[in-house]
Amino acid sequence: MENLGQANAFASGMSAITVSQLNRQAKSMLEQGLGRLWVEGEISNIARPASGHVYFTLKDNSAQVRAAFFRQRQRGPTLNFKDGDQILAYGRVSLYEARGDYQLIVEQVEFAGEGALKRQFEVLKKKLGAEGLFDEDRKQPLPAFPQRIGVVTSASGAAIRDIISVLGRRFPSIPVVVYPAAVQGDAAPAELIAALAAATRRKECDVLIIGRGGGSLEDLMAFNDEPLARAIADCPIPVISAVGHEVDFTIADFVADVRAPTPSGAAEIAVPDRADWLRALNTLATRIVRLGRRSLEDLGQSLDWLSRRLVQTSPAVALERSATRLASLQRRLSSTTQTAVSKVSHRLQLAMRGLHSVSPLATLERGYAIVEDATSGRVLLAATETKPGDDIRARLADGAVIATVKKIDG
Repeated sequence: MENLGQANAFASGMSAITVSQLNRQAKSMLEQGLGRLWVEGEISNIARPASGHVYFTLKDNSAQVRAAFFRQRQRGPTLNFKDGDQILAYGRVSLYEARGDYQLIVEQVEFAGEGALKRQFEVLKKKLGAEGLFDEDRKQPLPAFPQRIGVVTSASGAAIRDIISVLGRRFPSIPVVVYPAAVQGDAAPAELIAALAAATRRKECDVLIIGRGGGSLEDLMAFNDEPLARAIADCPIPVISAVGHEVDFTIADFVADVRAPTPSGAAEIAVPDRADWLRALNTLATRIVRLGRRSLEDLGQSLDWLSRRLVQTSPAVALERSATRLASLQRRLSSTTQTAVSKVSHRLQLAMRGLHSVSPLATLERGYAIVEDATSGRVLLAATETKPGDDIRARLADGAVIATVKKIDG
C-alpha cells in the first residue's frame, strides 16, 4: 500500500524534496518569520567546548529550546553564567540543518533580574535628565570650610567607618552627625528620605554625605529611587553622593551636588587637609610680620635722612624749621608705627584664633575627650577597638583620666 501511495503521488505530478532542502526551507521561514527577540528562561545542560562557543538549554516550567552563544558575540560577565541561572537571552531563531534542531542563536545575555533593573535605571535617568535635575547650573557649591558634616547612611556599615576614619585623619576637630538609615531593601528609600528631611529640619550641618559601600546592582537600587532622587535634588544643604565603588553609578550620583567615587573619597572632598590649612596660616602670619618690619625700616630711613639734612642746614631759621619738621615727622613716625604694629597684632590675633578653633585642644575645651589606649597611646575611634579589662586614657581640656573598661556598649 505504501508503494502504491508513492506511485500515485508521482503520477499526479508532485515531486519530492530532500531532507536538506526541507531543513533549509524551514530555517529560512524561522529566521524571516520571527526576527530577533528577547527570551527569558533558566539555563541547563551548559557546555563549553574548546572552540570557546557556549551551548545550553533554555527552559521554563513546561518547555525548552536549545541555544548557541558563539565566541565572537561573548562580552563581559555573561561568561560566568551557569546551570540554574535565570537569564534574558537576545538573539534570533534558527535551525541547525545537519540535525534538524530548532535553536536560538544568542547575541547578548543578561541576568534576568539585573537586566530589568538596568532598564528601570535607564528609564528613570532619561526622565529626570529631561526635567533638568542633572544640570550643573542647579548644583550647589560645597563650603570651603564646613563647621559640621552630616552623614546619611547605615550606622553599622563599612561606609560610616571609612568616612569617620578619613575625616579624623584630615581634620579631626570638625564634628560629624550621623543620620542613620537603611541603605538596602524595600524600606531603604523611605528611611533615606526621612534622614534627609531630619538633616534639613535640624539645620545643624552645612554639608551632607549620603551613600553606602559597594554591592551588586540590586544592592544599590535604593539609590535609584525616584522619590529619593527628588529629595536629594530639593535638599537646601549641599549633598555629596558616595554610593558603592568608583565604577558604580546611581541616580543619586547624578542629582547630588557632587559625586564621590567612594565613601572615603566623599570625606576627602568634604574637608580641607588640616596640615595644608595650618601651613597657609603660618605663611600668612610670616607675611604680616615681614610687612610690619619693612614699614618700620622705611620710616627709620626717612628719619635718618631728615636728621642729616637738619645737621647740614646752617641758618637759624632753617634750623628752627627743620627742628619743627623733625618733631612733626617724629610724631607721624610714632603714630604710623603704632598703627602698623596694631594692625599686625590684630591680624596675628585673628590668625591665632582661627588656628586655635581647629585645634584638637579647642575641641577638648568644649567638653569632648580624646580616648587613647593607655598602653600604646593609640587613639581609639570605635568602641570595638577595646574590650573589658583594657586600660584607657581620656584626655580632657585640663588633664587626663586613666580608666579601666568595664563594659562595651554598641
